Amino acid sequence: MSSLKSQLYQLCLTFIQNRIENIEYSMLQARQASNDDTKSSAGDKYETTREMMQQEMDRNSKLLHEAGQQKIALQQIENVDVAKEVKNGSLVLTSNGNFYISISAGELKVDEQKFIAVSQAAPIGRAFIGATVGKEVTFNGNKYLIIDIL
Repeated sequence: MSSLKSQLYQLCLTFIQNRIENIEYSMLQARQASNDDTKSSAGDKYETTREMMQQEMDRNSKLLHEAGQQKIALQQIENVDVAKEVKNGSLVLTSNGNFYISISAGELKVDEQKFIAVSQAAPIGRAFIGATVGKEVTFNGNKYLIIDIL
């Protein structure tokens, strides 16, 4: 893997690990809040709070599962070889920005150069999949001439 792709991979890995840690922390906070809320004479208030905490736990559990799936997807592209066409794990240099086809992590910077980490399942990621150097990809009215695939 090129040094640039390796750096982008590490940034994506850090992004997803931070996301997982934040979700786990939110789950812990909700669990503690639920446990700390003792039943008062206003039983309805207790039940409402407990239900809200349960909904928060359920939401965070779903987010944690999704983040775990993203981490697995990211690990599968760690050592993807350079190919003639864009695939999951490709670094795509275009006339209108640079894209790392990996996970949806947004804008990443390496040595003051900007890259957009997008999932192959994202609409723009799907538009790039299978494209080759010299091909022009159009997405949302913007044209992207593929200069190189790393």
